[in-house]
Formats: sequence, structure tokens, C-alpha cells
Amino acid sequence: MVSLIALSLPGIAALGALLFTWMQVGQASKELSISEHGQITSRFNFAVDHLGSQSLDIRLGGIYALQRIMQDSPRDQPTVVSVLAAFAQRHAGSSADSLKKPIDPEVTPTPVADVRAAIATLVHRRPNLDRGTIVDLSKTDLRGLRFNERAPIKLPNVDLSEADLREASLAGADLHKAYLWDVNLEGADLGGANLWGAYLAGASLPNSSLAGANLRRADMTCIDLFINETGAVEERQNCVDMQLVDLTDADLRNAIMSDVNLSYAILSGADFRGADLARSNLSNADLTNADFRGAKLTDIKLEGATTTGALGLPLDD
Repeated sequence: MVSLIALSLPGIAALGALLFTWMQVGQASKELSISEHGQITSRFNFAVDHLGSQSLDIRLGGIYALQRIMQDSPRDQPTVVSVLAAFAQRHAGSSADSLKKPIDPEVTPTPVADVRAAIATLVHRRPNLDRGTIVDLSKTDLRGLRFNERAPIKLPNVDLSEADLREASLAGADLHKAYLWDVNLEGADLGGANLWGAYLAGASLPNSSLAGANLRRADMTCIDLFINETGAVEERQNCVDMQLVDLTDADLRNAIMSDVNLSYAILSGADFRGADLARSNLSNADLTNADFRGAKLTDIKLEGATTTGALGLPLDD
């Protein structure tokens, strides 16, 4: 019996040493994590302080520091997203002012460098780490916004309501379920963009390009609800303007487009199956090879429209 105990002692000692080492490693890991979180907090505060600088270079440094924090600490991404969006809104200016000015055909304005950098950081982030945070760029002057990088533009669920995006270039952008109420996208390039389920009530898109865009289940409802000055909910007509828009080969299946103005639009090859186009104006539009099968076409206007090869129009019956 004594011999058995003696033989077991080295094993027990080894087990105790292993347990002690494991506890030390766990404690060291915990202390390291606390230290890292403290460093992230210091870096964050330092970066935010830089955003308030009078120097453009220092503000840019703050933006890039926040970008690095998002990469190093995914749990802090929602906070960084909110800070950068607020920065862009403040420094870009209000769309209420910019929309009073017509676009100069000779010179297209673009956001200032630090605003472009902040938004570029937002559009190239990983949205799955946002934890429900909405990128709020509503009521912002973003005329001529474009990105030089080839990286994908990721703005799902973005709030661009009442923003001024005239002449912007967002080709191929992921804008699914974006809130685009009353946005002005006149002359913008949204070719190939993903606008699945986007809310576009009151949007202005004349002369814009949406060729090849995905607008499935997009909501362009003409009747809009709003809260008046007394706090009561009221209804108003808030119809979408898509005159002269290019929707070549666009996917508009099951989109809600009643009362939309599509006069003189290019709709060749577009897929409108199951869409609601009641009372919409398609006069003088190019509907060549467009597919309207199963669409709601009550009281649509087709005067002067080119309908060669189009499927499902009332004149097919």
C-alpha cells in the first residue's frame, strides 16, 4: 500500500504543477485582455480627439486610426461606425442647403477629402459586425460621391433619406434594404447596384443609370406617412420620379411602383414580373423586350412607348 502511494506521488505532483500552470496562463490571458481593451480605449479617445482638429491631415489620421481599431477590435465596430457617420454628416453639410443649388454641368462638386475618407471607411467595412447599427447619412450633402478603390461598396440598411446624391457614382453598391426616402439621385450611376427591398418613397432619380440593378421587392410606394408638427400621423402623395432613367436589364420583380413616373425611361430587357405598376406613367418609354407578365398594370400610360418584344402588356391580350 505504501509503495503504491509512493509511486502515485510523482503523478499527483505533475498534475498539480499542470493545474497551477493552467491557472497562471488563464490569469495572464485575462490580464492581457484587460490591457488590450485599455489600449483600444486609449487609441479610440486619441483618434476621436483628432477628428476635432483644425488640420485636415490630423483629421485624416484620426479617421484611419478608427479604421484600424475596427480591424483590431470587431466588438468596437458599432461605435466606430456611429462616430464616422456623424463626422461625415457634420462635415459634409446639409442637403437642405445643397439642394437649393442646381448642378453645374461644367463642374460636379464632390465631398471634401476627410468626408470621402470617412465614408470610404464605412463602405469597405464588414457589415456583419455592425450588430444592428445603422449607418446614418440622412440629410447629407453627398453630391458627386464616388470611390477610387475597386473594393466593393457595402452599405446595406444605410439611411440616406433626404440626402443629396446627385451625380454620385455607386455602381455595383450593396444597398439592399436601404432607406432612400426622398433621396435625390439625379444623374447618379447605380448600374448593377443591389437595391433589393430598398425603400424609395419620394426618391428623385431622373437621368440616373440603374442598368442591370437588382430592385426586386423595392418599395416605391407613392402614399407616404409622416408626423406633422402636432405629432399626428398624416398621409401625403410622395411619388417617385424616374424620368429618363436607364433600367436596361434591371430586375424589378415584385417591386411596388404604383404611380411612378417612368416617362422616356429606357426599360429594355427589364423584368417587371409581379411588380405593381398601377397608374404609372410609361409614356414614350423604351419597353423593348421588357417582361411585364403577372404585373399589376391598372391604368398605366403607354402613349408613345416602344413595345417591340415586350411581354404581358395590355395590348398583348
